[in-house]
Amino acid sequence: MKKRWLLLTVALLSLILITMIGVLAIAIAVTYPKLPSLAVLTDYQPKIPLRVYTQDGVQIGEFGEERRAFVAIGKVPVLMKQAILAAEDERFYQHGGVDYIGVGRAVLSNLVSGHAQSGASTITMQVARNFFLSSEKTFTRKFNEALLSFKIEHSLSKDQILELYFNQIYLGQRAYGFASAANIYYGKTLEQLSIAEMAMLAGLPKAPSSYNPVVNPPRAQQRQRYVLRRMRELNFINQVQYEAAVKEPLSVRRISESFPVQAGYVAEMVRQAMHDKYKDAIYTKGYRVYTTLSAAHQTAAHEAAKRGLLDYDRRHGYRGPEGFIELPAGVITPTEQLEDFLSTQKQLGDLSPGIVLAAERNLVKVYLRGGKIADVSGKGLQFAARALNTKLQPAQQLRRGSVVRMQLKGNDWQIVQLPEAEVAMISLDPKDGAIRALVGGFDFDKNHFNHVTQAWRQPGSSFKPFIYSAGIERGFTPASIINDSPLEIDPSSIGGQRWEPKNFDGKYSGPMSMRDALTKSKNLVSIRILQAISPEYAQSYISKFGFEGRNHPPYLTMALGAGSVTALQMAEGYAVFANSGYRVRSYFIDRIENSQGQVIARTAPEVAGINAPRTLDARNAFIMTSMMKDVTRFGTAAKANVLNRTDLAGKTGTTNDTFDAWFAGYQQKLVSVVWIGFDQPKSLGGAETGGHAALPIWIDYMGKALKGVPNYQYPIPEGVVTQTIETGRGPREEYFYAEFLETNSELGLGGSNAPASQTINDEVKDLLF
Repeated sequence: MKKRWLLLTVALLSLILITMIGVLAIAIAVTYPKLPSLAVLTDYQPKIPLRVYTQDGVQIGEFGEERRAFVAIGKVPVLMKQAILAAEDERFYQHGGVDYIGVGRAVLSNLVSGHAQSGASTITMQVARNFFLSSEKTFTRKFNEALLSFKIEHSLSKDQILELYFNQIYLGQRAYGFASAANIYYGKTLEQLSIAEMAMLAGLPKAPSSYNPVVNPPRAQQRQRYVLRRMRELNFINQVQYEAAVKEPLSVRRISESFPVQAGYVAEMVRQAMHDKYKDAIYTKGYRVYTTLSAAHQTAAHEAAKRGLLDYDRRHGYRGPEGFIELPAGVITPTEQLEDFLSTQKQLGDLSPGIVLAAERNLVKVYLRGGKIADVSGKGLQFAARALNTKLQPAQQLRRGSVVRMQLKGNDWQIVQLPEAEVAMISLDPKDGAIRALVGGFDFDKNHFNHVTQAWRQPGSSFKPFIYSAGIERGFTPASIINDSPLEIDPSSIGGQRWEPKNFDGKYSGPMSMRDALTKSKNLVSIRILQAISPEYAQSYISKFGFEGRNHPPYLTMALGAGSVTALQMAEGYAVFANSGYRVRSYFIDRIENSQGQVIARTAPEVAGINAPRTLDARNAFIMTSMMKDVTRFGTAAKANVLNRTDLAGKTGTTNDTFDAWFAGYQQKLVSVVWIGFDQPKSLGGAETGGHAALPIWIDYMGKALKGVPNYQYPIPEGVVTQTIETGRGPREEYFYAEFLETNSELGLGGSNAPASQTINDEVKDLLF
């Protein structure tokens, strides 16, 4: 009887098993043909963002939905692969897509724990899920996942599968793939990672949000140590390596520190140019753009511009807190409230947002992001000390709940503020127009408006060299004597308005040489030169430097820079002087590469002396450089002497009511232009001239950019002759066009040998004197 029941049971179980196998076979037969094609895997095209680099290979920008960098599996460090296998699938190279041993272990673990905590998904199954399936936890999805895993294993090699996983998996912070994660979390390449860092990244796929070291350091470290322990158990690392990795401090960089060189304005210029050419493909096809920027120059320019603008802002006093939040007096404010608010405030460089918790006469306590409390006292309070006065309007007081900006100087915190004024700085190579540094504003995250390329402003006296250059072409010489005295301008010559121009300092020097007039930036002399050559001639002439006449109406106010320019135009214009007379056009993209590193486009610039058009007589460029060198030695830019160089030339510029402050200057290898002003034009302050506000930034930058560059001696071009003349500083060698040497000894103007068009008639002489 027992034997009969046993046979019956075996038969029933066999029937059930056969039925299950049959159902499974039918399910496989029905489902397998319907599985998606693996073409997306065999012809893998990852979405790789547009990346932007300096000329020397430092990344400055990235644009795309997914932050990804594709790496062939053969180039992945062995320890990195082992860390992934230890964390996700130790039997990857042994199983056929589904790890039955792993499944059994997971089932047993789940039964013991009483709930599902282990899913036994292999790397192949994760690839199937990431590419083809949802993450819903249903039997149908798991069944399809298993079938797809078999299909993938049948079609691809193990290394191909691991390569797909390595580059496709999401790891938090918009990072897809381990190479991208290495850069985002640590600022390193895969080869530069330590074992501890590899283990940290290898632990992320299980739950990128929960184990994110930026968001949740404790849980991330817990997961990291699990991965390290598994690596040790599998003999991927030895005991010494394991202990060292466990002890290694957790150190990840903040996302705001993504790029070591701050060049957001140039990166955006590249994005716009690339989108014009390749449309939306730029966000997924992995283009790499190498700009003309020098990492060292860009860093020096960014720091100089920021420092100069903060110095200007500091000279004009503390305006008060950025805002306020309600913090009840005497109540300990929950950290969550403070963190929630600070998360809405942008970190701009090293200027951190903070909230005042307590404010006393000699001590202010400020809460900073991440729970740090900064005690501000002594020098750290000096700038904002007046805001502690309780008699001020509430909106101007430093009090509990005030939102402030903090900056760490050495080991001490100080209260600062975001400047309201803006800055622009552009530096380029005058030989071919390659932009070496560009700062479009105080901070790209604060204001995307590019003040180098988009801001049209009056150049003030920094435009005078172009007028003087026109004068030299019409027969003036540096020795020409012109009267610096008051002048009343006929309304019809300036567009219908009565005008009595004045020098910036209100003083007049009487008869003086053209050289001295430029050195001292005498307005009345510039106007008399423009009268002599005519505004119409000057308007046409400035096209030699790239300026459009429509932006510079032919009135005498042109002599004082009343037209409109951009900082980029000014740099290109001064480059004509610096390269001895060639018109070069600026460019910022050196080359474009595809995702395989093949060059698909390269800029072919116009180069001075090779294929760039000559628009200015070399003699004119040389003489103007000679005159502008005096500006930096004896004139309004004499502060530049601190650089201890003899080859610097340039011109300050300050517009009416000090709305704009400029300095444009150059050395034979580098032209740099600096501007400071407000977006909505208003006075910078009476003392904030180009020499006081803009020149220090230029000096700061050029001191670093020209370090180690030998002084350059500008050669005297053929057709220039010298003659000793007497000046207020004693005798000196002056430069003249050879054909104009036989000139009126008093004026230095066109004499009997000058062409008729160069001759200065009696009417013009009356204007000059």
